[in-house]
Amino acid sequence: MKVLKFGGTSVGSADSIRAVVEIIRRQDEPLVAVFSALAGITNKLTDCLKLASGKDDNYLSVLDDIENRHVEVATQVLNPESAHKVIGEIKALKTRLKDILGGISNIGEITLRSTDLVLGFGEQMSIQIIYSVMAENFVNVRYIDARNIIFTKLINGVERVEAEVTENAIREKLKSDSAITVTSGYISSSVQGYPTTLGRGGSDFTASLIAAALDADILEIWTDVSGIYTADPSYTEDAYPIPELSYAEVLELSHFGAKVIYPPTIQPVMKKKIPVLVKNTFAPADTGTRISDSPSWNGNVLKAVSAINEICLVSLTGTGMVGVVGIAARMFTALARNNINVILITQASSEQSICIAIDQKSGEKATEVLNEEFEFEIQTARVKQSLLEEGYSIVAMVGEGMKYSVGISGQAFSALGKNGINIHAIAQGSSELNISAVVKTRDCHKAVNAIHQEFLLSANKIINLFIVGTGNVGTAFVKQIFSQSEFFVREYQTDFRITGLANSRKMLIRSKSIREQDWKRTLMSSDRGTNLEEFIDEMVRLNLPNSIFIDNTANAVVSALYERILSKSISIVTCNKIAASSPYDNFLRLKRMAVSKRVHFRFESNVAAGLPVIQTIDNMVKTGDQLSRIEAVLSGSLNFIFNNYCNGMKFSDSVLKAMSEGYTEPDPLIDLRGDDVSRKLLILVREAGIKIEASDIMFESYLPHPLPEVFVTGTFGDQMRNYDEYFEKLREDTVARNARLRIIARYENGKADIYLKEVGVSHPFFYLEGNDNVVSIYSKRYPDQPLIIKGAGAGADVTAAGIFADILSIINN
Repeated sequence: MKVLKFGGTSVGSADSIRAVVEIIRRQDEPLVAVFSALAGITNKLTDCLKLASGKDDNYLSVLDDIENRHVEVATQVLNPESAHKVIGEIKALKTRLKDILGGISNIGEITLRSTDLVLGFGEQMSIQIIYSVMAENFVNVRYIDARNIIFTKLINGVERVEAEVTENAIREKLKSDSAITVTSGYISSSVQGYPTTLGRGGSDFTASLIAAALDADILEIWTDVSGIYTADPSYTEDAYPIPELSYAEVLELSHFGAKVIYPPTIQPVMKKKIPVLVKNTFAPADTGTRISDSPSWNGNVLKAVSAINEICLVSLTGTGMVGVVGIAARMFTALARNNINVILITQASSEQSICIAIDQKSGEKATEVLNEEFEFEIQTARVKQSLLEEGYSIVAMVGEGMKYSVGISGQAFSALGKNGINIHAIAQGSSELNISAVVKTRDCHKAVNAIHQEFLLSANKIINLFIVGTGNVGTAFVKQIFSQSEFFVREYQTDFRITGLANSRKMLIRSKSIREQDWKRTLMSSDRGTNLEEFIDEMVRLNLPNSIFIDNTANAVVSALYERILSKSISIVTCNKIAASSPYDNFLRLKRMAVSKRVHFRFESNVAAGLPVIQTIDNMVKTGDQLSRIEAVLSGSLNFIFNNYCNGMKFSDSVLKAMSEGYTEPDPLIDLRGDDVSRKLLILVREAGIKIEASDIMFESYLPHPLPEVFVTGTFGDQMRNYDEYFEKLREDTVARNARLRIIARYENGKADIYLKEVGVSHPFFYLEGNDNVVSIYSKRYPDQPLIIKGAGAGADVTAAGIFADILSIINN
């Protein structure tokens, strides 16, 4: 014997009902099929109640919608003769329902009984269609009215299932040999004879009661998802069905928001150790989730992460609680008397406070109840008035494997902390089946994703990239991400996802990532013009874990947003030098903000593109070394210009070549004026732990007359040619001495300067080629022979590689 339950979406249309018929056709043993109302009908009936009690005649049009929906489905799924009969029954039910709602409208009041009476009509209407469909397709089919087998009793103002009466009725009514028995879920009768319902998840509960009473081999719950998922798929794109769960794990998940199964459903079958199989009506070949007493272990310490929203915290605090017996008992007794359900409890070991999490709708009532219960203690200042805090969610991590593993709580809380999620309360039972954390609702989505990635995506760790700037460097960076994506997934289980893209004209954000190889066309086809404030707002709103903001620009407007981005617990990787070379107090504030939010502010590519200069200096300082002198060629673009110039090319042609090959900044005057090399020296000295401002760096001009104030593409070439005569004479003298010209950046004895220097063959900077950079670092550990870092220091590819390396450093940390 099997019991199959089909939810509202499984009978929501003619096509879905036909899918149900095929599922039942494949069964090879007697079964009981339990059916819900058509999808959305119970909500419409609730609307009718609200409208009627408010004396709003619009409930009549909603009633018409309900009738039309059922008539449409019946017409599509039944033969004309059967459809005519069923439509007549539906119209009769509608007439009765209309009369009941008319009475409610006249009185202007809803009672528990009238609510149950009205809401039960959804199942009564749907079963008329379902039974007729079954009778058309199968022989030996019978219908049993659920109100004749499921009975309730009023206890403390709530209708509870009368277990013994219900079990006896089920065994009595369902003892025949019919191959298929059809009944409704959700609806029931009081032992006193009036109509009742089983409440939220009532159809599942009906099926479970029947399965337990009949000692069924299995209970199958057919819905619109392929089992119970590792997380809510609407929260977590990478959630996947769990093959097996224990009863205890399912109870925990359902208590904390998992919507596939509701808590009462499990109790009857758990007592009889009847397995439950959750299957997808629309993908019946999918394995689904099997729930049993002893499921096999899938290797994960956690099985799933769930969340429940609209939670508030109510706290009772005071020194008068310390050592006083019965405080907690009084607190929970008072709440129970007022039907306030406590979801989570946490108490300080000092006994000075007890905090509970409850449904937000009950928050104000709970504070009133507690203030009344502890009125004397409050008046005598032993206890403070209860405190209500709203806008919270509970994130629950569930898995029986936790009891056999060490450090799960630490790993979970670390994952939340790394993503800037503050935990406001924590609870863990002695069974070690569940760890629950209370977080702000705005952080719930991010928290679920962070835990899911930490424990349940052993294959891939997802890194969400928000990229601003798609010029030479940005294009090279995106190309590297795409070209290396399969490698990182395969070798390092890291999945880089470009979630946001923006340039000076267009922006595009997709929570499920931008995957097109022709990403530029996709970006430029976006209907959203670039607005950096909106880009940041949406990035923050998405609140995705492991988010990194990438700045590939040289734009001061972008760098001005860094503090806000870091404050939202989002790491930054940038080749934009403006922030790191801004006034020292601002630079320090950004670094401290990153530390306080447990995120990263990385700018290795600010100096020498992809060379590990900043990282090296940072490691030297952290390990106790003291830098005494830095000498460097830091401008790959100027080195490229002077190398070509020394090899016989005109100065102007060398500048234009550097521009065309992408070695200069978009505004080449930044390089030629020494602004770029000044910023780089400033950043290096600051990384050495020395406070220095841009104004402290002396620049000795190497040009015979000032550069133009503004870069204009059309006139720039002619302006550069004005320097050719001077540099031709300078080259003659340099070549005669077998020397080369280098722009040197130097820091020593508190003095920083930049100057043009002629170097001979014995100088280590003589042999720099192309766009090479070189940094010589003298320190306490390297007093005579400097530590030298040398390599390509300009170009889109190496700069993009430096950005990529910073991202990898963040991941590794």
